[in-house]
Amino acid sequence: MEDSAEKQRLANVVRQLMASASAFYSKGKPSVGASDEDGVRYLHFGTPWIQGAMRLDRPDELEVEYVQQMMMWTLFNEAPTHICQLGLGAASLTRFCHLHFPQAHVTAVEINEEVIQVCREKFMLPPNNDRLHVVLGDAMEYVSNPANHGTLDILQVDLYDAQAHGPALGSPKFYGSCAACLKPDGIMTVNLFCDYPEHNDHLRRMEDVFAAVAWLPEVHDSNIVAIGFRQAPVLDFDELYARAERVSQRLGLPAHTWVDGLYSWMAQQ
Repeated sequence: MEDSAEKQRLANVVRQLMASASAFYSKGKPSVGASDEDGVRYLHFGTPWIQGAMRLDRPDELEVEYVQQMMMWTLFNEAPTHICQLGLGAASLTRFCHLHFPQAHVTAVEINEEVIQVCREKFMLPPNNDRLHVVLGDAMEYVSNPANHGTLDILQVDLYDAQAHGPALGSPKFYGSCAACLKPDGIMTVNLFCDYPEHNDHLRRMEDVFAAVAWLPEVHDSNIVAIGFRQAPVLDFDELYARAERVSQRLGLPAHTWVDGLYSWMAQQ
């Protein structure tokens, strides 16, 4: 308990400092830009908050740990045909999925036209093609559209505004609409970056609409990545570790740590 309280205290201090610094950057609509430091390019929405990152000499890799964790659905589906990303960020997940899953159609929904432009200019996001479709639009409208219901194998949700105080969308209606967009065996991963106890609020809303929900231990400052299943999976950990080895070999991701995290989650449950 003391360790958790100290983590929260430090996270609050960092948030206060960053919020104070934000006042010096912009007012009103945030300006989107990139900055380079120590070989890494960062995306900013007119504030010091980092909205994505790309290592310049290894642009095809996923640089940030929580972004890597958003791919833990690969433990359960190795060959999806339609992957959707809500919130483009620095386009890391979108580019990664487009590169490594050639059988899949990849859709990304982003509300800010500047983000799409900067991702194409600074973060190597390719133009739309027969497998990649970057949509300028509102994520809530996308998941609420009946035309999109039952169409996705995988949904990745990482929605934050310039101040990054919490998920931009997270209502029961939103999570219900996300579940509706998935096929019967579809999977959603979501990044929850917020203050305690808001994580639990989001997890409960997900549990109301998904057959099963699990989450990994916290990384960075208050980032928790959760996974929701339309159909509850059988967690055979010997099989999951075998799949993790395949994922690590194929994608270069630390998939065994995700299985460790799921095992820890199950033990706590």
